[in-house]
This record gives sequence, C-alpha cells and structure tokens, in this order.
Amino acid sequence: MTQSTRTLDIGVLLGDPRLPYPYAIDNQFGYEEIEAVRQLQTALDELKGYRFTYYDDHERLIDDLRRDKPDLVLNFCDTGFRNDWDLERNIPAFLEMLGIPYTGADPMGISLGTDKSIVRALAVSLDIPVPNETFVDLTSDPLTLPTAYPSLIKPNGGGGSFGITEDCVVHDVAEAQTYLKWLADQNLYPPEAICQDFLTGDEYTVGMIGNPASGFTVLPPLVIDYSRLDKNLPPILTHSSKADPESPYWDKLGFRQAELDDVTRGQMVDACVKLFRRLGFRDYSRIDFRCGADGAPRMIDANTNPTWYWDGKMAMMSGWAGYSYADMLRMILETAIERSGLNRH
Repeated sequence: MTQSTRTLDIGVLLGDPRLPYPYAIDNQFGYEEIEAVRQLQTALDELKGYRFTYYDDHERLIDDLRRDKPDLVLNFCDTGFRNDWDLERNIPAFLEMLGIPYTGADPMGISLGTDKSIVRALAVSLDIPVPNETFVDLTSDPLTLPTAYPSLIKPNGGGGSFGITEDCVVHDVAEAQTYLKWLADQNLYPPEAICQDFLTGDEYTVGMIGNPASGFTVLPPLVIDYSRLDKNLPPILTHSSKADPESPYWDKLGFRQAELDDVTRGQMVDACVKLFRRLGFRDYSRIDFRCGADGAPRMIDANTNPTWYWDGKMAMMSGWAGYSYADMLRMILETAIERSGLNRH
C-alpha cells in the first residue's frame, strides 16, 4: 500500500511592518518590502503539500508560535526580532527553545557570518584568497588607520551594506580619520570596523542551495555591472544603492550572469563550500568575491541568510538556472526538511 504524503504546516516568519524599520531611509517598511511579501505569498501558493501561516506581528510572535507550533518555520525574518538587526540571531534561538525546525542558519552561524573579521580569518585558515585587512576598534584613541591606500572602510558587523557610503573609499590619512570618526558616531554594535584593500576588479556573488550531507545546487554566478555609474563615484554597493531612490547609485547598477572560465568558477565554488561548512551555514547562502588588479577573485563577504526577495540576487541567479521564484523557495524548504528529518508520511 502506498503511503500518502501529509501536508506540512509551514510558519513563514517575517519582519514586522507595524514597527520602525531602521534600515530604510524613512524608518519604515515601504513599497519594496510590502511588494516582496506579496510576491512571496503568490509564489508559495504555487507549492503543493504545504499549508502556510504568516507571522509578522512581533508583539504576539512568541505566543503565536508557542500556540501553533508549525512543522517547520521558513525563517525570512532577516530584519531581526522587532526589526532590530542585533536581534536577528534571537529568532532561531527562540525557535530552538520551542523545538521548532527552521530554515537557514542557527544562532552561531549568524553570529559568525555577520562578523567580517572572523569570516576573513576562517577563510585564511582554509587557504581562500582575501584582501589585506586591518581591524579597527571604534572606541580606541587614536583610531587604527589603514596600512595602505586606497582603502575601503566598513563596519565589521551587520549587513545590507549599512555604514557603507560613497565616502568609504579613502585615499589618505585625513580621509580615513574622517570616515572612521563618522562610523564611530553611528552607534554601531559592536563598535568595530575593518579597512580593506580597495579592489577594483569584477565583483561576483555565488549562491548555493543545499547542505554538505545532501549536496549543493550551485546557481550561476552573478557579476555586478558598474558601467553606468558616475566615474567620480567609487564602484561599490553602498547602503543608499539598496535603500534610497534619491541616491546617485539607485538605478545605475546592473546585475548580469557572469562569464567565467572553468578554473575561476571552480575556485570560487570550492571556497563557498569550504566556508559554508566551516561557518556552519545551513540550507542556502550567498558568498561575495572581488578581483584585484591581478584578476584573481578574493572573498569579501559571506551572507548566511541572503535576501529572499523575488527580485533579489538569489532569485535572479535561480532564474538563470531555469528555476522560478517558487522553485527556489521549494528547494530551500525541501533541503531544510531533509536536514531536519521531518516525516512527511
């Protein structure tokens, strides 16, 4: 007799549109965030074998999850609890306390992945090329300065290019001191920054869905096209390029499928798999690289729970691989279900 497959109850955990959203220029969810949720709901409706319940009211979140206890949570709350990035790791910690399986990284994976200095140190231990870097304690006096110029200065923690502006590429001591002092006034937690070699070559990102035990689906790598950007602006992904329609970066950046030789692609994929394992990532990830003057890619960032938006880089790369947005979501769910050992019968 053939066993029937039961419908799984999936809780979809999102940021809270009722609360302030510090990442946005106007401190609230806007059209992009609201449209992303609408597109998510439409895509999830296409998936068979699941029953979806959405959780975005953080005032009631703990009680609602404890009461409903879904089979699995699709953790897309990348804004953090109460839209506080510093509390992003608290969401999976709470789910573990309730015994509810979830997609994406655990608290330790998030903690490691958001500390850029630690990610770089682990990459070095794995023989993965990285840019030269100096760590800066923003509470120190005097502040540690870059050892070479030009240098790119950015917060050591967080994500979404927060704290990265068109002035973060510095060319001398005076510019470095000015930018580091500005960062020190931004109330970063932790109050840390890094100074890296400013790499001027192509910038790539590699997305993967899967886990070490089950294997990975490696999506076609993406390259960022800066050709339409004002030549007087540094070719970087600033916070304003993602959040401010008035920014000179806003509609000037393009994203296209990278054309890579097999050796270069293989080196980046190998680095991604090594870092995924070492950082304890789960289910999906996106890791960024940028080439130096020698044309060799260097790892610059690891995104543990990359943006799930319908028009984000993961969805774009999935499309190049022939997967629809709904397919991408299904793959993330299925790999988490397999990892969690959920019984579907």
